[in-house]
Amino acid sequence: MRKSKLILALASLVIFASCSTHEKKILIYASNDIQVDEGQKNITVTEGTTHHEKILEFKGSSPVTLNIQSPSGKFSLQANEDGLYIANLKPDTVVGSYQHVGADTGMVKISSQSLQARIDSLRKLIADANVNAANRNYFIQPNTIRKITDKTNAKVFGPFTTVPSGFDASSVPEIYKFYAVKEVREIIDRLTGMGK
Repeated sequence: MRKSKLILALASLVIFASCSTHEKKILIYASNDIQVDEGQKNITVTEGTTHHEKILEFKGSSPVTLNIQSPSGKFSLQANEDGLYIANLKPDTVVGSYQHVGADTGMVKISSQSLQARIDSLRKLIADANVNAANRNYFIQPNTIRKITDKTNAKVFGPFTTVPSGFDASSVPEIYKFYAVKEVREIIDRLTGMGK
C-alpha cells in the first residue's frame, strides 16, 4: 500500500512537471495599435503607419488560435508547438535572423570582400532566398505567423529598434533582430556606398 502511494505521488509529480513546462509566446507586429481581448485570442488592428508590438503568453500544450480582424480582413493564425513566434500583422514583410554576439574590442575593419558578402546576404534575405529555420533567418510575409525558436525567453529586437550598445547578451539564451524590408534596403544602400 505504501509503495503504491509513493508510485502514485511520483507519477503525479512527473505529470505536473511535464504540464507546467509548456509555453507559447507570440510577439505581434502591427502598423497601428493592437487591441487584444481578455483571453488574448481575438486581436484587432487598424490601418496605420507606426510600428507597434505586443507580446502574448500562453501556458499549456494545446495549439493557440488567434482570430485577427485587420484592414486586410478576418483570418486566423495558429501556433501549434511550444516556443517563441512572430505574428506579422503589418502590411509589409519583415525579415530577421539570429545575432552572433561576441566581445567587442573596438573599431572593426572588414575587407571589401566581406562587405560584399554582407550585402549579398541581405539581398538574399529580402528576396526570401536561402531563408530557413536551420539557418535561423526568417522572411515573414504579412498576415502570417512563424516560429522563431523553442526558447521563449529569447530576446527579439523588432523593426525600427536598435540593439542597445549596453545590452547584456549573457542575460538571454538567444538574440534575434528583425527589420522591415524597407529598412534592409536602406542598409544595403549604405553598405554599397561604403564599398565605393
